[in-house]
Amino acid sequence: MKLLLATHNEHKRREFERLFGRAGAEGVEIDVLPASVSLPPEDGETFAENAFGKARAAAAATGRVSIADDSGIAAAALGGAPGVRSARYAGEHATDEQNLEKLLREAPAGSVLEYVCAIAYVDPVNAVERIFEGRCGGRLAAAPRGAGGFGYDPAFVPDDGPPSENGQPALTMAELSDEQKDAISHRGRAARALLEWLRAG
Repeated sequence: MKLLLATHNEHKRREFERLFGRAGAEGVEIDVLPASVSLPPEDGETFAENAFGKARAAAAATGRVSIADDSGIAAAALGGAPGVRSARYAGEHATDEQNLEKLLREAPAGSVLEYVCAIAYVDPVNAVERIFEGRCGGRLAAAPRGAGGFGYDPAFVPDDGPPSENGQPALTMAELSDEQKDAISHRGRAARALLEWLRAG
């Protein structure tokens, strides 16, 4: 089957294609959302609300089975912020670097973090809607490290990442290989839950 991915974010598109390929999603293809389709603002109170908003908009515009995700980071020291405002933490048009700099200023190194991802599935023909969630716990690094990933990855040290060696600090998400990251990431876990449900159906 073909799934329409409701995003104009090139990072997410590449990551979903990689995740589905790595999970052995035979018979499942990801199509890119046409540039002409507008998505609603992410103004929901939860990741699930935002994901459903985008998936429903794509499905309504195209009549196709659509998926969308909303994800972000929650810092315990900040009461769960930035949460659903992760992409706009430093301002409405903030860059990844600006958002990360703000988190590093406001939360102490070693703070407990959690990445959260909600993937919404909307089938407009059969009137089926589902939500799939993935989480990844970690801690805030003292400074950004690594050139991989995007968003808050350079300062996110996952709890279940590879152990540190020879006294070196544990790796951040941005220092992991794609394979290592996909195995433990919030988006990877949510994507695998979606694929398991599709296979069971």
